[in-house]
Amino acid sequence: MLKVSNLVTHYGTSQALFGVDLEFATGEVATLLGRNGMGKTTTISSIMGIVKATSGSVLFDGEELIGRPSFRIANLGIGLVPEGRQIFPNLSLRENLIATASNHLGMAEPWTLDAVFDLFPELAVRQSSMGNLLSGGEQQMLAIGRALMTNPRLLILDEATEGLAPLVRQKIWSALSALKGRDLSILVVDKNLTDLLKIADRHFIIERGKVVWNGASDELRTNRDVLHRYLGV
Repeated sequence: MLKVSNLVTHYGTSQALFGVDLEFATGEVATLLGRNGMGKTTTISSIMGIVKATSGSVLFDGEELIGRPSFRIANLGIGLVPEGRQIFPNLSLRENLIATASNHLGMAEPWTLDAVFDLFPELAVRQSSMGNLLSGGEQQMLAIGRALMTNPRLLILDEATEGLAPLVRQKIWSALSALKGRDLSILVVDKNLTDLLKIADRHFIIERGKVVWNGASDELRTNRDVLHRYLGV
């Protein structure tokens, strides 16, 4: 589904990524882990074309993404839930969802408002509320629903549960587990390792702009050296 090879990215003269490599298959849940400032968000931004990569390759289902504008990349079937949510504050919850609705890939059973409300029942009762009046948890659910309304084949979440209450975090993880059963590939950046180990198939740890370890949940769970060295667990 996604294969990133030797991805290098600069911000001006400062190099942020030093040859990132990662790969996972259709229907898998993968994580991108690491301490703050190690290149996780830059990797996602480079994949999405938000930040221009200096060199390397990003193949999405065989299609090269490097050099394409962000909207073209999104139209290929990648939905992004960005850090900070970035919902439209002056639109209602319902309007936020409708604004992004599309089915460029001709999905036989596309996402609808009702389907999003089934996934997050809390949103159904707040349909008419303006975006800036929603709680942090509601905004995050809305950001996920908004991405799903584009009918992606790959969903990327940057800081999926950052700053959320434990109960809301569990609702997010439950939703991602349900999405995994729909053959949707998912790439998650988050710090809640315990929850990630339950739902993810593979993990990639990034350190100073380069992937330094990758493996399955069982491998990471029992590798105390890797947990301590790169994640501080």
